Amino acid sequence: MRPSGRAPDQLRTVSIEPGFSHHAEGSCIIRMGGTEVLCTASVESRVPPFLRGKGQGWVTAEYGMLPRATHSRGEREAARGKQSGRTQEIQRLIGRSLRAVTDLAAMGEMQITLDCDVLNADGGTRCASITGAWVALNLAFKHLIKMNVISSVPIIGQVAAISCGLFEGAPVLDLDYAEDSHAEADANFVLTAGGGIVEIQATAEKRAFQPTQFDALMALARKGTDELHAAQLKVLEG
Repeated sequence: MRPSGRAPDQLRTVSIEPGFSHHAEGSCIIRMGGTEVLCTASVESRVPPFLRGKGQGWVTAEYGMLPRATHSRGEREAARGKQSGRTQEIQRLIGRSLRAVTDLAAMGEMQITLDCDVLNADGGTRCASITGAWVALNLAFKHLIKMNVISSVPIIGQVAAISCGLFEGAPVLDLDYAEDSHAEADANFVLTAGGGIVEIQATAEKRAFQPTQFDALMALARKGTDELHAAQLKVLEG
């Protein structure tokens, strides 16, 4: 039995609320159980130096957690004067995931930054960030169409992410903190609606796990991301 009482292949309750930020070109709050992330997409009419004059755009990301997003207060990274390795790894993952489904050449010379700020953390914050950031990015592009900056949304695919793991020997979908902190193995799957794999991060926490167990986790991840893709589209079509 999972601590939450969920079935092994059951997601936590998912909701995506668009348009939360009054000023960002695109935004949403995504809630997955007790995890809540504010995702905003900000448009700038510039690109990084390595892209200047090349006629293409760039999508990047920044990630952070509020001090009391977790059980005990975490120090603000700005107060320390540097980001942790974990923060840098996660924001690079978010950026890679969104660029994998964006036609950068069709954007023109602009940069969109996805800010993913964790309001409450109960496991799976990077996965929620990627899933919500895809919605925020779409909303930003739709805003640019209304402003006659671009003529069509330059997104070529749909991406979402979910965690899976081995908890008490059984493969389970969408780990919360209680499961993640005691899992024998955990993995993050970034998958597209077209069946593609953007990235998989899988780690054995206690002992090596078997290929058959990984296959079971992959099957759960596909089921979970299919449900998340449907939730994303429902927001955009609403």
